[in-house]
Amino acid sequence: MSGVEFVDRLRERFPQAEVTVAAPRGEVGIVFDAREYLAGCRALRDEYGFESLIDLCGVDYLSYGSDEWDTDVSSEGFSRGVEGRGPGRFGYGEAPSRQLDQPEGEGALVNPGRRFASVAQLLSVEHNRRLRVTVWADNDDLPMIDSVTSIWPGVNWFEREAFDLFGIVYAGHPDLRRILTDYGFVGHPFRKDFPLIGNVEVRYDAEKKRVVYEPVTSVEPRVGVPRVVRDDARYQTAAGESQTRQAETRK
Repeated sequence: MSGVEFVDRLRERFPQAEVTVAAPRGEVGIVFDAREYLAGCRALRDEYGFESLIDLCGVDYLSYGSDEWDTDVSSEGFSRGVEGRGPGRFGYGEAPSRQLDQPEGEGALVNPGRRFASVAQLLSVEHNRRLRVTVWADNDDLPMIDSVTSIWPGVNWFEREAFDLFGIVYAGHPDLRRILTDYGFVGHPFRKDFPLIGNVEVRYDAEKKRVVYEPVTSVEPRVGVPRVVRDDARYQTAAGESQTRQAETRK
């Protein structure tokens, strides 16, 4: 079965789902509604031969499409936007915001409509085919998605990781608890509204003679890398200089 036939079969079998193809790589993806996700995954295993789930992760689309760097070329090069508290650039007790043009300077983050998603990567060894499966949580305040451990038992720890880092609750999971952070950890560190400095810090209290947790006070939020791809003008500049030299030589 060709890739085109496979996509057509998916669209015919799941008319309510969104089937996409990323050209030119030919990567196929399907987006299920939360209520159709579990049944759809079971059909993908039983009817399409996707016997293996090789990866699953959570995604937070808060601030998706925005950046915190000025990308226009100037005599001073590229600089970070000085207004706005983008993801990672805010401290304990603060909320993220976005940079706006002057005179506003700073504004609230745009609500993405649907914020949390769970993305699974399926593999069919029999048919030598891969498929990306995405499902959106209906409720951003308490994102809940059906667990697929009953279909692919190996997803157990992947779903625990997404729960730990993004706070996505997988209904029906046999042992949904944190897997990477401490049992007393506050918040979910991969959420865009989680400060990079964390919510609490740990220190040893000599008077209490034990370790205590306190709000972060000794760390300043800092982001050291840009979040956008900058245009590199060196090649265009070199080509222009070469053309100028050739023109001068002809004269």
